[in-house]
Amino acid sequence: MHLLSGLVAANLALGAAASGFKPASTAGTDKLAKQGLVNLAKYELKNHPPKTCNTKTGYIRKEWSSLKDSEKKEYIDAVLCLQSKPAKSNAAYPAPGARSRYDDFVATHINQTLTIHGTGNFLSWHRYFTWTYEQALRNECGYKGYQPYVNWGRYAEDLYNAPFFDGSATSISNNGAYIKHNGTYVPSAQAPVIYVPPGQGGGCVTKGPFKDMKVNLGPVAPALDFVVANPSTNGLGYNPRCLRRDVSAWAAERASTDKNTTDLITQNDNIEDFQNVMEGGFNQGLELLGVHTAGHFWVAGDPGGDLFASPGDPYFFLHHAQIDRTWWIWQNQDLENRQNAIAGTLTLNNNPPSRNTTLDDIIELGVNAPKGIKIGDAMSTLDGPFCYIYA
Repeated sequence: MHLLSGLVAANLALGAAASGFKPASTAGTDKLAKQGLVNLAKYELKNHPPKTCNTKTGYIRKEWSSLKDSEKKEYIDAVLCLQSKPAKSNAAYPAPGARSRYDDFVATHINQTLTIHGTGNFLSWHRYFTWTYEQALRNECGYKGYQPYVNWGRYAEDLYNAPFFDGSATSISNNGAYIKHNGTYVPSAQAPVIYVPPGQGGGCVTKGPFKDMKVNLGPVAPALDFVVANPSTNGLGYNPRCLRRDVSAWAAERASTDKNTTDLITQNDNIEDFQNVMEGGFNQGLELLGVHTAGHFWVAGDPGGDLFASPGDPYFFLHHAQIDRTWWIWQNQDLENRQNAIAGTLTLNNNPPSRNTTLDDIIELGVNAPKGIKIGDAMSTLDGPFCYIYA
């Protein structure tokens, strides 16, 4: 029931900007998305028999700024609802520090971090993870909408003034209060390739819907050197503390612009290169953050700056919906060759060495989706358990 002709208009019907905010153009990625959607409709018509889920019936994930204020509040309320519901973590999927359904998702990410980054399942795993979170918001908290995304290029040149960080009722709260704090070495202090300088935050968020949020799990690999250690070495013990942020305009300006994303999509025609450039070149000794790593530095802090516990900041899911959208756009440029393209092994940067990932490997999400799915069922947003497209 959704028409192709309405998608671009929906994407450009952007909400009112915050005072002083200067959005940048996202014309490059928007053009690729539009052409990709046309390609997808033709591909589906040619390669698949008529089915219930297609580009006209799939639900639409929208950019955050295109949502009405009421829609933003509905999404935020659903996230707060999930944070208020008791955890399902159990003996089979232990996370003793989990206190809420929201924590269940954080625990799953912590548990699997070393086998879902720098791996062949990075994109498919996070696609399924974000969708499962979306389903929890809808099925457990009555949310009527769908998971929004933030189009990095719109905000990258003026991140400090981005409306979703303005601390209003329609934001995801603000930057952390300023306190003197350390910068961050990427990928680590032990193997420094890139130095991300400290920003204007570092302390607890003080305004907006998540100002009273309690972060219960982690840290495992903290970005801030003064965060209280978790009582368990695996980061799954109970460790209540405030949500801290250190918004990094430095990272955004260098690796989150519309050109960064457009170049990623157009200059990498195989999945191995696409994934490697997206995740960042620092593991090969290159001073390239990549849109994935740079996007996490949009909040940094605690737990946002922790590779393991980063879903503990609600921003995570807006960012990873855009990661998924970027993969979706890339796939749609050449569906014959990219729809089921896969590359990489089962372990982080193949350490320790492991076999290649296959489409038959299973993505499992613990208590959040006990049955799991094959990677092959997560390669299209119109197949497997999914039925969505992006505006």
